[in-house]
Amino acid sequence: MEATIPLKNLHSREYQGHKKKVHSVAWNCIGTKLASGSVDQTARIWHIEPHGHGKVKDIELKGHTDSVDQLCWDPKHADLIATASGDKTVCLWDARSGKCSQQAELSGENINITYKPDGTHIAVGNRVNEIAWNMRGDMFFLTTGNGENNCQEGNLIFCTVEVLAYPSLQAVSTLMAHTAGCYCIAIDPLGRYFAVGSADSLVSLWDISEMLCVRTFTKLEWPVRTISFNYTGEYIASASEDLFIDISNVQTGRSVHQIPVRAAMNSVEWNPKYNLLAYAGDDKNKYQADEGVFRIYGFETA
Repeated sequence: MEATIPLKNLHSREYQGHKKKVHSVAWNCIGTKLASGSVDQTARIWHIEPHGHGKVKDIELKGHTDSVDQLCWDPKHADLIATASGDKTVCLWDARSGKCSQQAELSGENINITYKPDGTHIAVGNRVNEIAWNMRGDMFFLTTGNGENNCQEGNLIFCTVEVLAYPSLQAVSTLMAHTAGCYCIAIDPLGRYFAVGSADSLVSLWDISEMLCVRTFTKLEWPVRTISFNYTGEYIASASEDLFIDISNVQTGRSVHQIPVRAAMNSVEWNPKYNLLAYAGDDKNKYQADEGVFRIYGFETA
């Protein structure tokens, strides 16, 4: 499918189940299940057939007492998922049974959560904007933008990306990345690059071995909320309050397609095996109530 049909000729499908807006979407490691986390205090697991039209089954993960703000799958196990909530807890779930197997209570609101690539550790952040390990798991990235870790050069104040060695957490590098808060970070699946999305509306692409910025993507006009590389590392999707999701070629920096949307986006994520892009935002119905939907772009038929 990916090789023969241009991105612009593909279609989106809508998935409805949540009672309030969806904050986060994430695929499991083999690309067969998608999880969605919502302001309605639940997460849901959806079985997605990449080429199929069958009725989509979903199960509900209930147990949090506040918004499910972010979730991530175990990178080594296709049925284990972690959720982070505004109720200050992190839950580990079995997606087959829908049961929470472990719960950890933490001191602050959990803005973000990520697994180490080997599946042995989970990092939870409540002060920085987003966190990520590199593919080898020996470097750890923190995006900043709250004024705590800013650098000044001349008259410009830069928001930084802090790079730490892991597991020592010794500082390796402080990258002066953007002139406004760095909101999100994504690691290229081939391990060559990482990308940073910023409140200055730019996405910067960095060579991970040199720690140098190699290009910027400039299509968005509003603060970049969410970014994701596709499974081949060929494309990067980025979204904001602009009423489209931009898909650009990583090597050339050129925009290759824009997916129209009706509201500000909260989360975009490419499937790890196919060119299917899940996305969720602040969609409302005609009565101005949350729609509680997410969509997936990349199907041959709507």
